Amino acid sequence: MLSTSKDLKTSACTAAGAPPPALRAVLRKVPQPVTEKFYGCGAPLPMGIEGLRVLDLGSGSGRDCYAAAALVGERGSVVGVDMTDEQLAVAREHADAYCTQTLGYGLSNMRFVKGFMEDLSSAGVADGAADLVISNCVVNLSPDKPAVLREAFRVLSPGGEFYFSDVYADRRVPEAARKDKVLWGECVSGALYVEDFKREARAAGFEYPVHVAASPIEVNDADMRKLLGPARFYSVTFRLFKLPRGLLESCCEDYGQRATYRGTIAGSEGAYVLDAGHVFEAGRPTPVCGNTAAMLGEGGHSWLARHFDVEGDREVHFGAWGCGAGARHPIGLTTVDKSAESSGGGGCC
Repeated sequence: MLSTSKDLKTSACTAAGAPPPALRAVLRKVPQPVTEKFYGCGAPLPMGIEGLRVLDLGSGSGRDCYAAAALVGERGSVVGVDMTDEQLAVAREHADAYCTQTLGYGLSNMRFVKGFMEDLSSAGVADGAADLVISNCVVNLSPDKPAVLREAFRVLSPGGEFYFSDVYADRRVPEAARKDKVLWGECVSGALYVEDFKREARAAGFEYPVHVAASPIEVNDADMRKLLGPARFYSVTFRLFKLPRGLLESCCEDYGQRATYRGTIAGSEGAYVLDAGHVFEAGRPTPVCGNTAAMLGEGGHSWLARHFDVEGDREVHFGAWGCGAGARHPIGLTTVDKSAESSGGGGCC
């Protein structure tokens, strides 16, 4: 039985990679009892979310909720949903003092409710109730992952985003491994084959999944490796935007558009990382494909619109942007060739 993250046998359910400096500064303020019960595999919190309504699926001890409470400010709000009474007790114990004393708010902007991420109505979450849904190494534990994606889409407001980290495999996990209780506890046996995940995401309404970061997961235990065979596992952070149907296309198309980052996100004033293939320097107009323009706020449809200026429309089509021009990650993700992207000819799928 796991008491803290120190009991884990793999690196799957521990944070992969260092969060950005501004987020690290926020995380240092989180109470120790909360961080000790943390089992995440990434840092699924975008910057620049002041004033947004955040929903954390499978919030556990609440570490990411505590960080989000600081990032959204007093005008924003954070709700954590979890099914485990013990974890909810830890999260609730320190919430009010953290918000009012550590953050200096007049009232707490954070609360935790019991419920299931496959059925968020069980926690009283209405349609369009969140601007940002986050989750950290929890979706893999769900017995009904398509339902989780559908619920995330339902509760997001138009222009909102599901930004989350989880464990993925480069192939479908063998049946014997999927039934192993230890591997379930390690967040490995429930890992989705990444291509299956993309199909389910699109079926739920998220038409164009993009990844922010991917890190390999170490599985060194001999018995575990025997069950898993040659399958390789990665912690991946994905961004899934809820935009008007048809605005995001299955592949990247060139409409001659450009995007300019305003430099308005605290902690990322000089440049903003959208995903693994796009870093936008403040004040520098950058050619982008139609999908990237949409995610950055073309037509005001994305929450990121307040931080970007997007030039151009879709009246004239110049052909394919160059799907597949980037390097392929071992798990099957695509990393954009940045030199080609900056000149308007790179792939961004």
